[in-house]
Amino acid sequence: MKQLQDRIMRDGQVLGNGILKVDSFVNHQVDPALMDACGREFANRFANVGATKILTAEISGIAPALTTGIHLNLPVVYARKSKPVTMPDQVYLTLAPSHTKGRMVELIVSPEYLANNEKVLIIDDFLASGQTILGLARLAEASGSKIVGIGALIEKIFEGGRAALASLNVQIESLACIASLDNNKITFVD
Repeated sequence: MKQLQDRIMRDGQVLGNGILKVDSFVNHQVDPALMDACGREFANRFANVGATKILTAEISGIAPALTTGIHLNLPVVYARKSKPVTMPDQVYLTLAPSHTKGRMVELIVSPEYLANNEKVLIIDDFLASGQTILGLARLAEASGSKIVGIGALIEKIFEGGRAALASLNVQIESLACIASLDNNKITFVD
């Protein structure tokens, strides 16, 4: 998606170790117009998968998931990274490594919001190693739901996440695919 690529080129910062900082428009400060355009694009790409719910991870996946939900008219559930007192004792919980936090994080969803037989579309900010998305898939599968598609704003091809997700056998869409961040230069896949 050219609009997202242009914004990454203008405002994205390569921090080394495969880290791309997009805090000024995705991860800390959110550009609502850009996220709306991304949500519309995801809605077009996933219009025919039959999703009944969108699942993402707290916090950076919420904006693109929410705008996708608006355009598909679907509810959005996000996996929490800590369990609030309002959540029931019995939850769906898994662990996933966080590249930016440098440690394992919990992903927790209440059974109230992810029920049996849902058709789940996963939307997240990054597809890198694929581990967070695999964690979200484990949560959905634990609930008796089925994954019907995966969307990522930004895919770092060089981290191999798409291959890690191949066993899910679903449509995977990324709006900006990065081939390399070598030498502090962002190189997109054509």
